[in-house]
Amino acid sequence: MQASHIPVLLDRVRALLTPALRAPGAIAVDTTLGLGGHAEALLRELPELRLVGLDRDPQALAASRRRLAFAADRVEFAHAVYDELPAVLDRLGIRTVQAVLFDLGVSSLQLDTDDRGFAYSRDAPLDMRMDPTSGRTAADVLNTYDEAALARVLRRHGEEPFARRIAAAVVAERAREPFQTSARLADLVRAAIPAAARRTGGNPAKRTFQALRIEVNGELDALESALPAALAATAVGGRVVVLAYHSLEDRMVKRAFTEVTTTRVPPDMPVVPAGAEPAFRSLVRGSEQAADDEVAANPRATSARLRAVERVRPSAAAAAGPTARTGRVRGGTA
Repeated sequence: MQASHIPVLLDRVRALLTPALRAPGAIAVDTTLGLGGHAEALLRELPELRLVGLDRDPQALAASRRRLAFAADRVEFAHAVYDELPAVLDRLGIRTVQAVLFDLGVSSLQLDTDDRGFAYSRDAPLDMRMDPTSGRTAADVLNTYDEAALARVLRRHGEEPFARRIAAAVVAERAREPFQTSARLADLVRAAIPAAARRTGGNPAKRTFQALRIEVNGELDALESALPAALAATAVGGRVVVLAYHSLEDRMVKRAFTEVTTTRVPPDMPVVPAGAEPAFRSLVRGSEQAADDEVAANPRATSARLRAVERVRPSAAAAAGPTARTGRVRGGTA
């Protein structure tokens, strides 16, 4: 499994993060450790680097422990979702870090393990849990959500234009027999959408499977909490890099990064007052994609969008000290 795993945009991620990690005592956080490909590259290049690796999937953690055994004394592993980052760092006694990496979406291990049910191209139990030890499965969602709730999930998380038709077909079909396997769902989606829509855009089940996976794992809610937590934990000179694989994730990242790289001073002011400058700067223009040669070698890089920021000054509240941070209580304003 590790031999077949090709980390997406590895050289670019390494180039963006290593300048922040060369100082003694530097700490990097890989919030989606997976099979450890990005982490291994950083640990081998930077022999003094300390790394904190989070993953909700115990199988992925076990695989990355083996892969990173050469640096075991420099790695802390945590069975956790990325929105638990503050608690993980607090447990380790870490206040700030020099780099945070998010490689979002489903991992190579999850896609390539048949019985996990993530791939619509292979028949498997409809599980889709990134942590297979807890929580509801995709089959649970399909068999218990009412038609309106199912349509809402498909529309919001999958941007599926035929969400209502698919949801109605699911409800009708499950009355005959509950859903258990991925092939049956993929066949239903294909039959439910218009014939013209089946001929373009790849497998017609793609959006439905994405929507179910996001719903089962609460991915967007977790990301919404994790991004500001990662930015808050980043020291001056530190960097945050995110690889997103669909538009919903990428829009959330873009919004979070725009928030911290844009001044709130009115545009007609000739000078930005001291203390009103943004705390971060963008390291890339918009988002970056994998080059054609990488996509040819690793098709999973096709949809990747990379965004990155660097902290250039403390946040306004941190710079102003304790009084400013409690200003809401004392003066009624933040």
